Amino acid sequence: MEKTDKAAILYEEAETQKMIAEMINVSREHINSHGILFILWGWINFINFFTEYLSGKFTFSYQMLQIERSASIVLPLFGLVFTIIYAILHRERINTYISITLRYVWISVFLCLILTNIIQFNVLRQIYFNLQHPIFMLFIAFAIVVSGGILRHKIIIIGGIIFAALALASSFFPLEDQLLVESLGWFIAFIIPGHITYSRRKRKIRE
Repeated sequence: MEKTDKAAILYEEAETQKMIAEMINVSREHINSHGILFILWGWINFINFFTEYLSGKFTFSYQMLQIERSASIVLPLFGLVFTIIYAILHRERINTYISITLRYVWISVFLCLILTNIIQFNVLRQIYFNLQHPIFMLFIAFAIVVSGGILRHKIIIIGGIIFAALALASSFFPLEDQLLVESLGWFIAFIIPGHITYSRRKRKIRE
């Protein structure tokens, strides 16, 4: 009887490990196929923060400033619309257990960003943007590392750790320079992993 119970337990453990391995492999396939979203949001935020840094450091013409301000609104809206359409077209791939978990992670982080501003205003009676940026970067770094851990994706984990280090480093700089540091963070944590995963997908398709 005990042997039967042990055999049943071992079988259940093996099946559980197999299921977890399959979920991780499926999620890795998803991240490889959806690397385009990492590239998209990486470039959107890199362009926005970097151009905002340049406009603060250098004197731009009125027309250039208008273009920069318009781009800071249009690019995120384009990214949001593209992401929604992409999610609809690939809805069968984003309804896995791990994909749903990742969705809750990023939604929670987004809400934390909003609440951080509300708390800061309630306590300090104003928003200190030179404090806001490092804190926001830290929340985003947390989400990146958690996402990479769930997906067992080392490149994403490393990108998140670097993003967190840059969040700390940015706290030593004035606001204008923080924008440059944050743009670098988006490039390292999103654009580079995005291009790597997207190129892996292209390589597999060719094979």
